[in-house]
Amino acid sequence: MQVFKTIKETRQAIKYWKKQGLTIGLVPTMGYLHEGHGSLIERCRKENDIVGVSIFVNPTQSGANEDLAKYPRDFERDSKICSDLGADFIFCPDAGEMYIDPQAYVNINTLSETLCGKSRPTHFKGVCTVVSKLFNIVSPDRAYFGEKDAQQLAIIRKMVEDLNFDVEIVGCPTVREKNGLAKSSRNVYLSDDERKASLCISKAIKKGLNVIHSGIESSEVIDTMEAIINSEPLAKIDYISVVDAKTMQPVEKIQKDVLVAMAVYVGKTRLIDNFSYSI
Repeated sequence: MQVFKTIKETRQAIKYWKKQGLTIGLVPTMGYLHEGHGSLIERCRKENDIVGVSIFVNPTQSGANEDLAKYPRDFERDSKICSDLGADFIFCPDAGEMYIDPQAYVNINTLSETLCGKSRPTHFKGVCTVVSKLFNIVSPDRAYFGEKDAQQLAIIRKMVEDLNFDVEIVGCPTVREKNGLAKSSRNVYLSDDERKASLCISKAIKKGLNVIHSGIESSEVIDTMEAIINSEPLAKIDYISVVDAKTMQPVEKIQKDVLVAMAVYVGKTRLIDNFSYSI
């Protein structure tokens, strides 16, 4: 497995592989890999000749009140995971390599204005910009993203469509711990008590799945889930929302395919999760 730290050497390798007619798959990450990332790498391995993993803690998607320096990092561990899962290369630039006096950004309207975009207004501008840069540098045939970040996945799909990127976006199912908690790099921040408290999220999802049906008012689903989250003293709701699965806009009644998404603070850690319902 090769490790590239510069754009130049990454592009040189990609050109070499493409001249051989090999397909390139990319798994974009911020590092501190877990089983969720592992499932993306495994899927990528099955569907491509060359598997690349980008590891880059992107400063442009961090909000004013978010301490990027505290984001967990362990490149040696990440590198071993990538190697064990059959990755062919890691692209791990530093911020100075990716951003030199940046003045051009990529943003998306409407889809980024609800859910996480409402409480983190600059987040998806940073996501779209860095993913666009990665696509330009690596020029993958396919790129893999987790469905846990459902709004991000929808935004990237729309960005690829609107900007005519020649890349297939592949969404992969959320990977969960045995207790139902969605795998996330942020789970490492949870204390033992907070980890137990976070189970209210998966409980709320199960209850939401039990009550949702065609024709039900979205408020009924939200109220049911909020009651479970609010019963946990260590949990604080950022949002629970029912939105159109394509537009990410709120819906009042379940009459089309929807995404039920939430962000919940457990202690100081912000966790996201969701489920889909199809008519």
